[in-house]
Amino acid sequence: TIELAVLGTSIAQQEVGKLGGVMEGVKDTFRHWWLVIRCSALGTFAAIIPGMGAATTQWLAYAHAVQSSPNKERFGKGAVEGVLGPGAANNSTLGGSLITTIAFGVPASVIMAILLGAFIIQGIVPGPDMLLPPPKGKLDLTFSFVWVIIISNVITVAACFLFLKPLVKITQVRGSLLIPLILLLIYLGAFAEKNAFEDMIVVLFFGALGWIMEKFKWPRPPVLLGLVLGPLAENRLFLSSDNYGAAWLWRPGVLIIFALTLAGILYPIIKERRQKRKSERQPAVTGGTKPEAREISFRFSRGSLFSASIVVLLGLALWQSRNFGYRAGLFPWAIGFPVLALAIVQLGMELLGFKKKPRAAEFGPGVGPEISPELAYRRTLAILGWTIGFFVGIWLLGFSLAVPTTIILYLKFAKEKWPITLALALVAWLFFYGLFDYALHVPFPDGQLFLWLGLIAS
Repeated sequence: TIELAVLGTSIAQQEVGKLGGVMEGVKDTFRHWWLVIRCSALGTFAAIIPGMGAATTQWLAYAHAVQSSPNKERFGKGAVEGVLGPGAANNSTLGGSLITTIAFGVPASVIMAILLGAFIIQGIVPGPDMLLPPPKGKLDLTFSFVWVIIISNVITVAACFLFLKPLVKITQVRGSLLIPLILLLIYLGAFAEKNAFEDMIVVLFFGALGWIMEKFKWPRPPVLLGLVLGPLAENRLFLSSDNYGAAWLWRPGVLIIFALTLAGILYPIIKERRQKRKSERQPAVTGGTKPEAREISFRFSRGSLFSASIVVLLGLALWQSRNFGYRAGLFPWAIGFPVLALAIVQLGMELLGFKKKPRAAEFGPGVGPEISPELAYRRTLAILGWTIGFFVGIWLLGFSLAVPTTIILYLKFAKEKWPITLALALVAWLFFYGLFDYALHVPFPDGQLFLWLGLIAS
């Protein structure tokens, strides 16, 4: 949203001409078939773990696609692998989460919990019997679920091909028309999850954190994965330590997972170093110029300041846990000390100024319009102000009045015409009232302003 506001363009940023290249996308899938298979397997096995939704598996698949690619700098600039990997993982999560739901009656996601409730209503009891052939089991019913997933994917692909051209036109909608709707949907989703106003404050905090991390080139998926997997990992660590002590570290399953993790970390590093040595030897054979050596210089920047704050935060957290007992401090120590060591290494690399000579862009000129730093700075402050302003408006007026009011104010400041402004505000309010208030009966809080004025009893 911030980038869309700063660039001042539509999502596509460029005029979309005659739509084509659909078959080229199909060919890309077969060109990168090994990546598709790996990410599909990753999505299936990750979805088996309760709490691991499709969004988490997509981040995992994207991280794997980046890590396993020899040209990591292409990602974020249109690399097709960054789409194929998460897409394959997303399509495989439903089958993975269905395994635990059918075999053990343990839903791996919210969707599977709803499906489990439907099973119970229909008199279907999930368990091992679902994997046995009739007449003792209901394996035929289980296979019907598998076929439903396959057929639904085929129908989805056909529908996408059918409505591809109209869907592409959505990317040409001006950003000024989309931004207020996106902001309101973010706040609505944050509140509707637990009907807690404080969740919107959490959204603001992590939104700011994500923006800062993006500016300083820190990857954001690990934060999301940590928030999702943290409670699960802590619970499993307690169970493993209580049942097996330290011996669980030497169990075959743990060793296999550790070996695969280590291989996933070391393989890209070894591959990159081999390619680097090969490129260094090639100029000597062809008579070309030797690649420029990496520059090392001590410097202190805003990025290193952010890294230093992470180191300080981790250090304070570990200091606070110094008096914890073994059980209470096991997970913080097991995670905190390695992460602190990595953060110190990152800070040292930034302070020493490890940097390479920038490579030429592989995708031609920038995909967005060229804007001056001063204009980008003003637009950034403006969208940050509007983000906070939407929150304040919801707090003061309540959702019912804040939805049309904030949309009208934003669109008029964006110099949109009155007919478009009023029409969009009306559509947004009808969507909000019809879905959240009338249909779902979400208990939205009253505006604080009306409580102060005594118009509504507290």
